[in-house]
Amino acid sequence: MQTAQETVINVQEIEPRLRHLTIFQTFDSLKPGESFIIHNNHDPRPVYFQLKEMHGDIFAWEYLEQGPQWWDIRVTKTAADRQVSIGPVYKNTQNDTVINVPQIEPKLKHVTIFNVFDELKGGESLIIHNDHDPKPVYYQLLNERGDIFTWQYLEQGPQWWDIRVTRKMEGSEETVGQIAAKDLRKAEVFKKYGIDFCCGGKKTVREVCMEKGLDATKVEHELQQTAQNATGSNMNFNEWNLDFLADYVVNTHHHYALKYLPELRGYALKVAQVHGAHHPELLPIQQLIEEINEELTDHMTAEEKVLFPLVKKIVQTKNSNLPYSREGNESFASMVDQMEKEHDSVGRAFEEIHKLSNNFAIPEDACTTYKLFYKMIQEFEDDLHIHIHLENNILFPKTVEIEKTLA
Repeated sequence: MQTAQETVINVQEIEPRLRHLTIFQTFDSLKPGESFIIHNNHDPRPVYFQLKEMHGDIFAWEYLEQGPQWWDIRVTKTAADRQVSIGPVYKNTQNDTVINVPQIEPKLKHVTIFNVFDELKGGESLIIHNDHDPKPVYYQLLNERGDIFTWQYLEQGPQWWDIRVTRKMEGSEETVGQIAAKDLRKAEVFKKYGIDFCCGGKKTVREVCMEKGLDATKVEHELQQTAQNATGSNMNFNEWNLDFLADYVVNTHHHYALKYLPELRGYALKVAQVHGAHHPELLPIQQLIEEINEELTDHMTAEEKVLFPLVKKIVQTKNSNLPYSREGNESFASMVDQMEKEHDSVGRAFEEIHKLSNNFAIPEDACTTYKLFYKMIQEFEDDLHIHIHLENNILFPKTVEIEKTLA
């Protein structure tokens, strides 16, 4: 119904799929200063955000009645529309390209989305406006273009779906270490494919997959699924205070290593003595365990006596705004370089053990001790991966950045 002054849109009398379209077309027809009224049986607040996304701050939204049975809102255009409409594809006031998918011929819908995406520069976005969840487009983009975009839901039904798709900046692709730092659950995917996220954590997923001959799209898809399907708690180490994280590494991972290294050495020696004649690979494996023990023991001592106290000093200096003075001429960053070299050395030793043992394949004549030895190595390596990951990808780089601000 209509008065001499303004149009009233009785939303419930309109076919559901045409409701938002009717409101938007009515708004587009307004001149500055003109208004219309939305009459609905619930608060149409999503329409407000959608109008704001499409047109910016060129309208007023005034509640005349707010339930409980009916909502009446006067929408007034306060300025000329700045957007340039080009049929179903147009620019909004944030300079995002909006694709109104229902207005596009079916056979051209995906083609249009991909063509618009390919024209985006790093940091630019497009918005998909659709009458159902266009999730298949996400998987198609990931498969054909790779992990070079973000997918953000602005509205999720039940009538309309709006998704902002942003092309990542050149060189902004996360490394496997950064991915694991944000969500350690994704480390399970890396373990599945033999991807080193601790010592080798400074490479991107695609770089690692290229080196290993893996399908990068498949790995990226599994990483996305991990985030979507995960339930329960996730310890977000990336948000912990650095001094607390340093204590956690000592109390959890250093304690574990110091407890089980002697047992691992004992089993390595025993199995090599009993089975070494028929399985000569056990002899170099036993020697590698000795080297790992020596390297890690000295390494952890240096961390506990020198490096971690310095972490706490740097954090305390920042928090208290006190002047910072180095002990000697060596920066924290240079100390970290040496520590990461030692991490790499231990990582290479474990890689060699994997090769010698054929990834811990159990021979037919293996006794219980033999089987237990291989199981202990695998469990020790799993803990060491988390141990080194927390240092290489979170504790060390964050402390380095803080020290730079204090210098």
